[in-house]
Amino acid sequence: MTRVLHVITGLEHGGAERQLALLLRHLPLDCEVATLTHAGAVGEEIRRGGVPVHEIGMRGNRDLAALPRLVRVIGDGGYDVVHTHLYRACVYGRVAARLAGTPRIIATEHSLGDGHIEGRRTTRAVQALYRATEHLGSMTVAVSPTVATRLRAWGVRPDRITVIPNGIEPTAFAFAPARRTATRLRLGIPADAHVVGAVGRLVPTKRFGLLVEAVARMPGARLLIVGDGPERARLHRLARARHVADRVVLAGATGDVAPALAAMDVFAAPSTQETFGLGVLEALAAGLPVVRTACPALDGLPRGEAPDAVRLPAAAGPDAWSAELGRRTGRVPVPPAVHRYAIAEQAAKLARLYAGGAPRAGRARPARESIPT
Repeated sequence: MTRVLHVITGLEHGGAERQLALLLRHLPLDCEVATLTHAGAVGEEIRRGGVPVHEIGMRGNRDLAALPRLVRVIGDGGYDVVHTHLYRACVYGRVAARLAGTPRIIATEHSLGDGHIEGRRTTRAVQALYRATEHLGSMTVAVSPTVATRLRAWGVRPDRITVIPNGIEPTAFAFAPARRTATRLRLGIPADAHVVGAVGRLVPTKRFGLLVEAVARMPGARLLIVGDGPERARLHRLARARHVADRVVLAGATGDVAPALAAMDVFAAPSTQETFGLGVLEALAAGLPVVRTACPALDGLPRGEAPDAVRLPAAAGPDAWSAELGRRTGRVPVPPAVHRYAIAEQAAKLARLYAGGAPRAGRARPARESIPT
Protein backbone atom coordinates (compact mmCIF):
# COMPACT_ATOMS: atom_id res chain seq x y z
CA MET A 1 0.00 0.00 0.00
CA THR A 2 1.16 3.54 -0.80
CA ARG A 3 2.73 5.25 2.22
CA VAL A 4 2.05 8.97 2.58
CA LEU A 5 3.50 11.49 5.03
CA HIS A 6 1.49 14.69 5.48
CA VAL A 7 3.66 17.60 6.64
CA ILE A 8 1.87 20.57 8.20
CA THR A 9 3.08 23.64 10.09
CA GLY A 10 1.06 23.00 13.24
CA LEU A 11 -2.00 21.15 14.47
CA GLU A 12 -3.92 23.57 16.61
CA HIS A 13 -7.45 24.53 15.56
CA GLY A 14 -7.67 25.93 12.02
CA GLY A 15 -9.29 25.29 8.67
CA ALA A 16 -6.34 23.49 7.05
CA GLU A 17 -5.74 21.47 10.21
CA ARG A 18 -9.38 20.39 10.45
CA GLN A 19 -9.38 19.57 6.74
CA LEU A 20 -6.34 17.30 7.15
CA ALA A 21 -7.93 15.46 10.09
CA LEU A 22 -11.06 14.86 8.02
CA LEU A 23 -9.08 13.78 4.96
CA LEU A 24 -7.13 11.20 6.93
CA ARG A 25 -10.38 9.42 7.81
CA HIS A 26 -11.19 8.97 4.12
CA LEU A 27 -7.88 8.33 2.36
CA PRO A 28 -7.57 4.58 1.64
CA LEU A 29 -3.80 4.72 2.17
CA ASP A 30 -1.17 4.20 4.86
CA CYS A 31 -0.80 7.77 6.18
CA GLU A 32 1.28 9.44 8.87
CA VAL A 33 1.63 13.10 9.84
CA ALA A 34 4.59 15.32 10.72
CA THR A 35 3.94 18.67 12.36
CA LEU A 36 6.75 21.20 12.26
CA THR A 37 5.77 22.65 15.64
CA HIS A 38 3.68 20.54 18.02
CA ALA A 39 0.68 18.24 17.85
CA GLY A 40 -1.90 20.49 19.50
CA ALA A 41 -5.60 19.70 19.82
CA VAL A 42 -6.08 18.50 16.24
CA GLY A 43 -2.90 16.43 16.44
CA GLU A 44 -4.23 14.58 19.47
CA GLU A 45 -7.49 13.95 17.63
CA ILE A 46 -5.53 12.48 14.71
CA ARG A 47 -3.56 10.25 17.09
CA ARG A 48 -6.76 8.99 18.70
CA GLY A 49 -7.82 7.94 15.20
CA GLY A 50 -4.76 5.68 14.99
CA VAL A 51 -2.57 7.84 12.72
CA PRO A 52 1.01 8.42 13.97
CA VAL A 53 1.97 12.08 14.44
CA HIS A 54 5.65 13.09 14.46
CA GLU A 55 6.56 16.37 16.19
CA ILE A 56 9.59 18.10 14.64
CA GLY A 57 9.86 20.74 17.37
CA MET A 58 10.50 23.81 15.20
CA ARG A 59 10.91 26.93 17.38
CA GLY A 60 10.34 29.59 14.71
CA ASN A 61 10.23 30.31 10.99
CA ARG A 62 14.04 30.41 10.74
CA ASP A 63 14.82 27.38 12.89
CA LEU A 64 16.93 25.61 10.27
CA ALA A 65 17.77 22.82 12.73
CA ALA A 66 14.29 21.50 12.04
CA LEU A 67 15.23 20.65 8.46
CA PRO A 68 17.59 17.71 9.18
CA ARG A 69 15.13 16.39 11.78
CA LEU A 70 12.38 16.37 9.15
CA VAL A 71 14.71 14.75 6.59
CA ARG A 72 15.38 11.93 9.08
CA VAL A 73 11.67 11.36 9.70
CA ILE A 74 10.99 11.19 5.96
CA GLY A 75 14.00 9.00 5.24
CA ASP A 76 13.28 6.56 8.08
CA GLY A 77 9.64 6.23 7.05
CA GLY A 78 10.30 5.21 3.46
CA TYR A 79 7.29 7.14 2.21
CA ASP A 80 6.15 7.01 -1.41
CA VAL A 81 4.56 10.47 -1.18
CA VAL A 82 5.14 13.56 0.95
CA HIS A 83 2.15 15.91 0.98
CA THR A 84 2.72 19.36 2.51
CA HIS A 85 0.12 21.79 3.86
CA LEU A 86 0.50 25.54 4.65
CA TYR A 87 3.32 27.89 3.68
CA ARG A 88 6.09 27.02 6.16
CA ALA A 89 5.48 23.28 5.79
CA CYS A 90 5.51 23.62 2.00
CA VAL A 91 8.88 25.41 2.07
CA TYR A 92 10.61 23.09 4.55
CA GLY A 93 8.72 19.96 3.53
CA ARG A 94 9.57 20.15 -0.16
CA VAL A 95 13.26 20.65 0.58
CA ALA A 96 13.32 17.83 3.13
CA ALA A 97 11.42 15.43 0.88
CA ARG A 98 13.79 16.08 -2.01
CA LEU A 99 16.83 15.57 0.25
CA ALA A 100 15.32 12.30 1.53
CA GLY A 101 14.73 11.08 -2.02
CA THR A 102 10.93 10.90 -1.89
CA PRO A 103 9.67 10.03 -5.40
CA ARG A 104 6.50 12.16 -5.30
CA ILE A 105 6.02 15.50 -3.54
CA ILE A 106 2.59 17.15 -3.44
CA ALA A 107 1.68 20.47 -1.82
CA THR A 108 -1.76 21.89 -1.03
CA GLU A 109 -2.14 25.65 -0.96
CA HIS A 110 -4.93 26.35 1.53
CA SER A 111 -4.48 29.98 2.52
CA LEU A 112 -3.15 32.14 -0.30
CA GLY A 113 -5.10 35.39 -0.29
CA ASP A 114 -4.81 38.51 -2.37
CA GLY A 115 -1.83 40.26 -0.76
CA HIS A 116 -1.57 37.94 2.22
CA ILE A 117 -0.94 34.31 3.07
CA GLU A 118 -2.25 32.68 6.25
CA GLY A 119 -3.26 36.12 7.49
CA ARG A 120 0.21 37.66 6.99
CA ARG A 121 1.23 40.17 4.35
CA THR A 122 3.02 38.66 1.37
CA THR A 123 6.35 40.19 0.42
CA ARG A 124 8.64 39.67 -2.55
CA ALA A 125 10.90 37.54 -0.37
CA VAL A 126 7.98 35.32 0.66
CA GLN A 127 6.98 34.85 -2.97
CA ALA A 128 10.56 34.19 -4.10
CA LEU A 129 11.10 31.51 -1.45
CA TYR A 130 7.79 29.89 -2.34
CA ARG A 131 8.64 29.79 -6.07
CA ALA A 132 12.12 28.43 -5.40
CA THR A 133 10.85 25.50 -3.35
CA GLU A 134 7.81 24.90 -5.56
CA HIS A 135 10.15 23.64 -8.29
CA LEU A 136 11.25 20.83 -5.95
CA GLY A 137 7.76 19.32 -5.87
CA SER A 138 5.70 17.31 -8.32
CA MET A 139 2.42 19.24 -8.21
CA THR A 140 0.67 22.00 -6.26
CA VAL A 141 -2.98 21.56 -5.32
CA ALA A 142 -5.15 24.69 -5.12
CA VAL A 143 -8.29 24.38 -3.01
CA SER A 144 -10.26 26.55 -5.44
CA PRO A 145 -9.90 28.13 -8.90
CA THR A 146 -9.41 31.44 -7.08
CA VAL A 147 -6.28 30.09 -5.38
CA ALA A 148 -5.07 28.63 -8.68
CA THR A 149 -5.33 32.09 -10.23
CA ARG A 150 -3.28 33.57 -7.38
CA LEU A 151 -0.62 30.87 -7.73
CA ARG A 152 -0.26 31.64 -11.42
CA ALA A 153 0.10 35.33 -10.52
CA TRP A 154 2.97 34.31 -8.23
CA GLY A 155 4.72 32.68 -11.19
CA VAL A 156 3.78 29.02 -10.67
CA ARG A 157 3.40 27.32 -14.04
CA PRO A 158 -0.22 26.39 -14.89
CA ASP A 159 0.77 22.80 -15.75
CA ARG A 160 2.07 22.39 -12.17
CA ILE A 161 -1.24 23.41 -10.59
CA THR A 162 -4.38 21.33 -10.17
CA VAL A 163 -7.61 22.19 -8.37
CA ILE A 164 -8.93 19.78 -5.74
CA PRO A 165 -11.45 21.52 -3.49
CA ASN A 166 -11.72 21.15 0.24
CA GLY A 167 -14.14 18.46 1.33
CA ILE A 168 -17.01 18.29 3.78
CA GLU A 169 -18.83 15.49 5.60
CA PRO A 170 -22.41 16.81 5.48
CA THR A 171 -23.90 14.40 8.01
CA ALA A 172 -21.53 15.70 10.71
CA PHE A 173 -23.37 19.05 10.67
CA ALA A 174 -26.96 17.81 10.51
CA PHE A 175 -29.16 19.96 12.74
CA ALA A 176 -30.12 18.47 16.12
CA PRO A 177 -32.54 20.43 18.37
CA ALA A 178 -31.03 18.94 21.54
CA ARG A 179 -27.57 20.16 20.51
CA ARG A 180 -29.00 23.64 19.90
CA THR A 181 -30.57 23.74 23.36
CA ALA A 182 -27.45 22.48 25.13
CA THR A 183 -25.10 24.87 23.32
CA ARG A 184 -27.25 27.94 24.00
CA LEU A 185 -27.51 26.97 27.66
CA ARG A 186 -23.73 26.53 27.92
CA LEU A 187 -23.03 29.89 26.27
CA GLY A 188 -25.70 31.80 28.17
CA ILE A 189 -27.76 32.58 25.06
CA PRO A 190 -31.55 32.80 25.57
CA ALA A 191 -33.52 30.03 23.91
CA ASP A 192 -35.69 32.52 21.98
CA ALA A 193 -32.91 34.92 20.87
CA HIS A 194 -32.19 35.56 17.19
CA VAL A 195 -28.55 34.47 16.83
CA VAL A 196 -26.24 35.68 14.07
CA GLY A 197 -23.24 33.36 13.81
CA ALA A 198 -19.79 33.35 12.25
CA VAL A 199 -16.79 31.01 12.24
CA GLY A 200 -13.15 31.84 11.49
CA ARG A 201 -9.88 33.23 12.73
CA LEU A 202 -10.20 36.61 14.37
CA VAL A 203 -8.13 38.52 11.82
CA PRO A 204 -8.84 41.78 9.96
CA THR A 205 -9.60 40.09 6.62
CA LYS A 206 -12.63 38.33 8.15
CA ARG A 207 -14.27 41.72 8.96
CA PHE A 208 -16.05 40.46 12.06
CA GLY A 209 -16.19 44.03 13.35
CA LEU A 210 -18.79 44.66 10.65
CA LEU A 211 -20.98 42.02 12.29
CA VAL A 212 -20.65 43.71 15.69
CA GLU A 213 -21.82 46.95 14.07
CA ALA A 214 -24.69 45.14 12.34
CA VAL A 215 -25.93 43.38 15.49
CA ALA A 216 -25.82 46.71 17.34
CA ARG A 217 -28.58 47.76 14.92
CA MET A 218 -30.66 44.62 15.65
CA PRO A 219 -32.44 44.98 19.02
CA GLY A 220 -32.33 41.77 21.02
CA ALA A 221 -30.20 39.84 18.54
CA ARG A 222 -27.07 37.98 19.64
CA LEU A 223 -23.76 37.53 17.81
CA LEU A 224 -21.88 34.25 18.25
CA ILE A 225 -18.36 34.08 16.78
CA VAL A 226 -16.40 30.82 16.90
CA GLY A 227 -12.64 31.23 16.49
CA ASP A 228 -9.64 32.95 18.00
CA GLY A 229 -6.92 35.29 16.85
CA PRO A 230 -5.27 38.71 17.23
CA GLU A 231 -8.52 40.67 16.69
CA ARG A 232 -10.17 39.29 19.84
CA ALA A 233 -9.38 42.26 22.10
CA ARG A 234 -10.40 44.78 19.44
CA LEU A 235 -13.76 43.05 18.95
CA HIS A 236 -14.34 43.13 22.72
CA ARG A 237 -13.61 46.87 22.76
CA LEU A 238 -15.90 47.50 19.81
CA ALA A 239 -18.74 45.56 21.42
CA ARG A 240 -18.39 47.65 24.59
CA ALA A 241 -18.25 50.89 22.59
CA ARG A 242 -21.48 49.94 20.77
CA HIS A 243 -23.12 48.89 24.07
CA VAL A 244 -23.64 45.29 22.93
CA ALA A 245 -20.98 43.50 25.00
CA ASP A 246 -23.75 41.50 26.69
CA ARG A 247 -25.03 40.38 23.27
CA VAL A 248 -21.71 39.36 21.68
CA VAL A 249 -20.23 35.93 22.47
CA LEU A 250 -16.64 35.21 21.40
CA ALA A 251 -16.64 31.47 21.98
CA GLY A 252 -13.00 30.76 21.07
CA ALA A 253 -11.61 28.06 18.80
CA THR A 254 -12.96 24.53 18.74
CA GLY A 255 -12.35 21.35 16.81
CA ASP A 256 -16.08 20.75 16.41
CA VAL A 257 -18.16 23.66 15.14
CA ALA A 258 -21.36 21.63 14.69
CA PRO A 259 -22.79 22.46 18.16
CA ALA A 260 -22.21 26.19 17.60
CA LEU A 261 -23.85 26.02 14.16
CA ALA A 262 -26.86 24.33 15.76
CA ALA A 263 -27.19 27.30 18.13
CA MET A 264 -27.30 29.85 15.28
CA ASP A 265 -30.26 31.13 13.25
CA VAL A 266 -28.35 32.72 10.37
CA PHE A 267 -24.69 32.49 9.33
CA ALA A 268 -22.66 35.54 8.29
CA ALA A 269 -19.42 35.54 6.28
CA PRO A 270 -18.42 39.16 5.53
CA SER A 271 -14.84 38.51 4.40
CA THR A 272 -14.14 40.17 1.05
CA GLN A 273 -11.66 37.47 0.04
CA GLU A 274 -11.44 33.78 0.81
CA THR A 275 -9.51 30.82 -0.54
CA PHE A 276 -12.49 28.44 -0.41
CA GLY A 277 -15.22 29.25 2.13
CA LEU A 278 -15.50 26.00 4.09
CA GLY A 279 -17.37 27.71 6.94
CA VAL A 280 -20.16 28.70 4.56
CA LEU A 281 -20.53 25.10 3.33
CA GLU A 282 -20.61 23.80 6.90
CA ALA A 283 -23.33 26.31 7.77
CA LEU A 284 -25.37 25.25 4.74
CA ALA A 285 -24.91 21.61 5.77
CA ALA A 286 -26.36 22.59 9.17
CA GLY A 287 -29.43 23.98 7.42
CA LEU A 288 -28.62 27.63 8.04
CA PRO A 289 -29.45 30.52 5.73
CA VAL A 290 -26.24 32.36 4.84
CA VAL A 291 -25.36 35.98 4.12
CA ARG A 292 -21.88 36.31 2.67
CA THR A 293 -19.52 38.21 0.44
CA ALA A 294 -16.67 36.19 -1.16
CA CYS A 295 -16.91 32.38 -1.17
CA PRO A 296 -15.02 30.64 -4.00
CA ALA A 297 -16.83 27.38 -3.22
CA LEU A 298 -20.08 29.03 -4.35
CA ASP A 299 -18.89 31.76 -6.71
CA GLY A 300 -19.75 30.77 -10.26
CA LEU A 301 -22.24 28.05 -9.30
CA PRO A 302 -25.83 28.27 -10.56
CA ARG A 303 -28.13 30.03 -8.09
CA GLY A 304 -30.09 26.84 -7.51
CA GLU A 305 -27.03 25.10 -6.04
CA ALA A 306 -27.26 27.27 -2.90
CA PRO A 307 -30.49 29.30 -3.00
CA ASP A 308 -30.34 30.31 0.66
CA ALA A 309 -26.84 31.80 0.46
CA VAL A 310 -27.32 35.49 -0.29
CA ARG A 311 -24.35 37.50 -1.50
CA LEU A 312 -23.92 41.13 -0.45
CA PRO A 313 -21.48 43.42 -2.26
CA ALA A 314 -18.16 44.10 -0.57
CA ALA A 315 -19.14 47.75 -0.07
CA ALA A 316 -22.31 46.88 1.88
CA GLY A 317 -22.28 48.52 5.31
CA PRO A 318 -23.75 47.59 8.72
CA ASP A 319 -27.26 48.76 7.79
CA ALA A 320 -27.43 46.43 4.80
CA TRP A 321 -26.03 43.55 6.83
CA SER A 322 -28.41 44.07 9.73
CA ALA A 323 -31.40 44.21 7.38
CA GLU A 324 -30.41 41.00 5.57
CA LEU A 325 -29.45 39.11 8.72
CA GLY A 326 -32.65 40.14 10.46
CA ARG A 327 -34.96 38.82 7.77
CA ARG A 328 -33.31 35.41 7.41
CA THR A 329 -33.97 32.85 10.10
CA GLY A 330 -35.12 29.26 10.51
CA ARG A 331 -33.69 26.07 9.10
CA VAL A 332 -33.54 25.59 5.33
CA PRO A 333 -32.95 22.46 3.18
CA VAL A 334 -29.34 21.38 2.71
CA PRO A 335 -28.52 22.57 -0.86
CA PRO A 336 -26.85 20.62 -3.70
CA ALA A 337 -23.65 22.70 -3.35
CA VAL A 338 -22.84 20.94 -0.08
CA HIS A 339 -22.93 17.46 -1.64
CA ARG A 340 -20.79 18.66 -4.57
CA TYR A 341 -17.87 18.83 -2.14
CA ALA A 342 -18.28 15.48 -0.37
CA ILE A 343 -14.98 14.55 1.29
CA ALA A 344 -14.90 11.01 -0.13
CA GLU A 345 -14.75 12.37 -3.67
CA GLN A 346 -11.94 14.81 -2.85
CA ALA A 347 -9.97 12.05 -1.10
CA ALA A 348 -10.31 9.85 -4.17
CA LYS A 349 -8.95 12.65 -6.37
CA LEU A 350 -5.92 13.02 -4.10
CA ALA A 351 -5.29 9.27 -4.13
CA ARG A 352 -5.20 9.37 -7.93
CA LEU A 353 -2.83 12.33 -7.83
CA TYR A 354 -0.50 10.47 -5.43
CA ALA A 355 -0.35 7.64 -7.96
CA GLY A 356 0.55 10.05 -10.74
CA GLY A 357 -2.86 10.02 -12.39
CA ALA A 358 -5.29 12.81 -13.23
CA PRO A 359 -7.19 14.00 -10.16
CA ARG A 360 -10.11 15.63 -11.94
CA ALA A 361 -13.14 13.42 -11.80
CA GLY A 362 -16.79 13.68 -10.90
CA ARG A 363 -18.61 16.98 -11.00
CA ALA A 364 -16.02 19.66 -11.54
CA ARG A 365 -17.05 23.26 -11.94
CA PRO A 366 -15.47 25.73 -14.35
CA ALA A 367 -12.47 27.68 -13.14
CA ARG A 368 -12.90 31.39 -12.58
CA GLU A 369 -10.05 33.48 -13.83
CA SER A 370 -10.94 36.56 -11.79
CA ILE A 371 -10.29 37.01 -8.09
CA PRO A 372 -13.48 37.82 -6.17
CA THR A 373 -13.45 41.19 -4.42
